[in-house]
Amino acid sequence: MLAIARENPNQPDVLALLHESDAYSAARYPPESQHLIDPAALSRPDVRFLVARQCGRAVGCGALVLTGDCSAELKRMIVAETARGQGVGRTILEQLEATARREHVRIIHLETGIYNDAALRTYRAAGYRACGPFGTYAVDPLSVFLQKELTP
Repeated sequence: MLAIARENPNQPDVLALLHESDAYSAARYPPESQHLIDPAALSRPDVRFLVARQCGRAVGCGALVLTGDCSAELKRMIVAETARGQGVGRTILEQLEATARREHVRIIHLETGIYNDAALRTYRAAGYRACGPFGTYAVDPLSVFLQKELTP
């Protein structure tokens, strides 16, 4: 059974997931195209960090960074290799969107890499659409920028 809850990112099994995400990005993208938020920043007051657990083991996570203007950015979505293909990413995304609605967020933005095929399929299936760079991002041929307007 999958359980998703807001948790502290500074736990060994969660940090292992984040390191898996770092390694995945490092293997596919040069440093200037990696836009990861470090684990310490995931504990900031403007971040809602969720962890998915199966049988008590962390198998996925994701963060919503509130920007204070009725928008938020999705960050650090990762599903452990052993749990992929089971709907974990979709479920985390649904919970992050529910959290965003409770926080009165009207639009969620995200940046991901062009080689993150499974993530892109998940986001597009959930209604995320192409947009231009947002916030401090610049045009990057290795980045895909997406957004979703939330209904209340």
